[in-house]
Amino acid sequence: MITPVRLSYGILVLTIVLAGVLHLGTPLLVVLFSYFALRQLHDLTKRKWLALILFSIVVAGLTAAAVYFTRAAIHTLPEVADTSIPPASAWAEKRQIELPFWDFESLRKVVIDTLKQEAHYLQNVAHFARNATAVLLFTIIGIVGAGSLFLKTGLDPHRDAHPVKNNLYSICCDEVSERFRDFYHSFATVMGAQITISLINTILTGAFVLAVHLPHAPLLIVITFLCGLVPIVGNLVSNTIITFVALTVSLKLAIAALVFLVLIHKLEYFLNSKIIGERIRNPVWLTLIALILGERLMGIPGLILAPVVLNYLRMEMLKVEVV
Repeated sequence: MITPVRLSYGILVLTIVLAGVLHLGTPLLVVLFSYFALRQLHDLTKRKWLALILFSIVVAGLTAAAVYFTRAAIHTLPEVADTSIPPASAWAEKRQIELPFWDFESLRKVVIDTLKQEAHYLQNVAHFARNATAVLLFTIIGIVGAGSLFLKTGLDPHRDAHPVKNNLYSICCDEVSERFRDFYHSFATVMGAQITISLINTILTGAFVLAVHLPHAPLLIVITFLCGLVPIVGNLVSNTIITFVALTVSLKLAIAALVFLVLIHKLEYFLNSKIIGERIRNPVWLTLIALILGERLMGIPGLILAPVVLNYLRMEMLKVEVV
């Protein structure tokens, strides 16, 4: 193996390791997801500028939806609590269970008092705010980086100006680009399977949402599909939103929605291992192990990257001939 090839593999491995060690899995995933979306939009429109415009509209729409639901949650939560807590208190009283709250204000006081009893309360709040700001900043950087890659600025944009054409730097840039191109193809393969999983999850969730006549059903179905494109954690986000909307109707409906969505969430673990495992031609048990190891090493980003790395390793090993 020549030096540029070795260097390119080393850079790819170093990138993945640093993403885990430095907790930079989020920006790496943002770049991959954004580039994947741009490529899909380009395949539909055949024009890069139109793909960029559509992608910007999608990002703006998702941002607006997130802000809308956050504001709705803040304004609606007190009303929901005041209508849901009394039945819960009555249920607990019948079973001789004493709850430390009886309305929204008392619930908020209990939560605040509990948090204040925790050690380093202010430090924890500051740490959360700092992490949230960092995630937002990294997301913006990742989107911009994906746009730059989509426009193909390249690692060596001034290659024609070099006096030596086949110089070591240019050859290394070619090899590094090839390694990351293969890694992206692995990601795209896994995402193709994830779209199938998201469709199955959306159909099941959509049937439940329409059957119980939840408010904003069309919007909830769209959000379920978009969130379902992110393995595991996407379901958690959509489940939280649907449960909250169900809670605005009644406590019993919220509990029923939570139970139903938890069952679907558990089903997705097996769908991930089965569908993604078949797409990347790895056995179910190996994909499950990869998911577990990815989660332990990198958390939620590791869950998403695990099948991608597993597929990439298989692709690279298939290129090596053993004599």
